[in-house]
Amino acid sequence: MKIAVTGATGFVGRAIARAAEDKGWDVVRFARRRDPGYAYWDLADRPPARLPEVDAVVHAGAHVADWGDPRIFHRVNVLGTRALSEAYARTRLVHISSSSVYPWWESCVNRVEEEVASKHLNAYGRSKALADIEARKHGNALSLRPHGVYGQGDRTLLPRLIGNIRRGRLLSVGGPTVRHQLTHIDNLTTAALAACGSELRGAVNVADAEPVELGSILREVLDVTGHPHTGIRYIPGAVAMAVAGFSEAAAMATGTPPRLTRYAVSQLGRERTYCLDRLREGLGVEPISTTLSDARKWLEHGA
Repeated sequence: MKIAVTGATGFVGRAIARAAEDKGWDVVRFARRRDPGYAYWDLADRPPARLPEVDAVVHAGAHVADWGDPRIFHRVNVLGTRALSEAYARTRLVHISSSSVYPWWESCVNRVEEEVASKHLNAYGRSKALADIEARKHGNALSLRPHGVYGQGDRTLLPRLIGNIRRGRLLSVGGPTVRHQLTHIDNLTTAALAACGSELRGAVNVADAEPVELGSILREVLDVTGHPHTGIRYIPGAVAMAVAGFSEAAAMATGTPPRLTRYAVSQLGRERTYCLDRLREGLGVEPISTTLSDARKWLEHGA
C-alpha cells in the first residue's frame, strides 16, 4: 500500500509514517519543510500543483496550541482539511481529529462517537470540530478522535506535566480520582493504518484499553521521570477555571500567552473516558493498556 501523511514532521504524523514503513508500505511525507525526504505542502496555502497518487491519505497535519490567533487555526485546521479533502476527493481519507470536539462543559463517561459540540473554549477546539466536519464530508473518510496522545516523540503532554513542578510539588486540577482514557501513540498509529484499508466511515474514538485515575498516572509519571519525592497539589476545577479565566484576560491585555487556559482545565479536570466499540469491532483494533515505563527515555531523547 502507498499512503500520504500530512504533518509528517510532527509527533503523530512522524509516528504514523514510521509505522507504515515498518509494514513495508510506501509513504509520501507531506510537511512545511523543503527538505530531502519530504513533499512540501503548507496547509495554510494552496495544495501543490501536482500530487502523488496514493491509496490513502492520513491527515495528521494541524496547528495545535491552547492559545493563539483564531485566524491561523481556522486557515490551517479547517481550510487546510477542506483543501486536502478536495485535492484527494477519490482517495481514502483518514483524519486525525481530537476528543476536544466533544462538549467541554460536561464529563465524558464512556462517550460514544457523537456529533461535535457547537460551543468551544478556544480557537483550537473550535477549529478541530469544524475540521472533523469537513473531513467527514469526504465520500470515503474516517475521523479518528484520540484523547491525550503520549509516547515516544511527545513534545507536549508529558513535558508540560513535568514543567508544572513548582517548589517540589506538581500542580494539577480536578482530583486524584478523576478518570481519563489516554492514548498511547502505538494505539493511534495502529488505528490509523487499519483505517487506511477499511471501508468504515464516520468517526471512531481511539484510546488506551481502559481508563486510569489521574492521581495514579501523575504519580507514575513523577516516579519514572526521576521525581519520586515530588508531591501533587490539586486545584479544584471551579477554582482552576476562574484562575484560567483571569489568566486569559491578562493574556488578551498583554499579548503574552496565558499560563493556564480554560481549555486545559476542562480537558484535565473532568472525566474523559470513551466507548471503544467501533475501534475494536469496526477497525479490528485491540488497544494496549496505558504504559509509562519508558517515559523518562521519551523525555530525555525526544523523537
